[in-house]
Amino acid sequence: MDGTGPIKLDIIVASVRAGRIAPVVADWFAGTARRRPEFEVGIVDLAEIPLPQDLSGGAGAEAFTRQIGAADAFVIVTSEYNHGYPAALKTAIDTVKHEWRTKPVGFVSYGGLSGGLRAVEQLRQVLVEVHMVPVRESVSFHRVKHAFAADGSTSDGAAIDSAERMLDQLAWWARTVRAGRDTEPYPG
Repeated sequence: MDGTGPIKLDIIVASVRAGRIAPVVADWFAGTARRRPEFEVGIVDLAEIPLPQDLSGGAGAEAFTRQIGAADAFVIVTSEYNHGYPAALKTAIDTVKHEWRTKPVGFVSYGGLSGGLRAVEQLRQVLVEVHMVPVRESVSFHRVKHAFAADGSTSDGAAIDSAERMLDQLAWWARTVRAGRDTEPYPG
């Protein structure tokens, strides 16, 4: 991909639980991102990807790794389980090695009173270790079951504003990393 093409933004849906609200949250964010011409948006739903927990690889893991390698930036849509992020997401992170490196990542979290913020703080620590670049702005839905209308829209002004700011930061980082890669390989 040349330095001027669209930014391939993959939205990773972290929850794999039955009855999850994750697809509603991810679809809302994907719609927001798709209204911006600089992004080409895809959704990677971990509930649909067979990744072995023992990290033994295989065809599913190889296909997932190629998909991660093809993206320029990520947004992780995550719930918070017991003050942490879902186990399926940790498996996904650990399945891939070099393909995460230098890529910017943003977060859309949700939950009860905490809005998933504790999960995001843990993710920031883990993702830096795989050489990703977490952006500062994030989106958080507190009491998520009350945040969306039946049609999947939200009137949460703070979330709408934060989503736009986060997309601005992701675009800047993705373009900057792309330009950097063109002049010098990442030393990690």
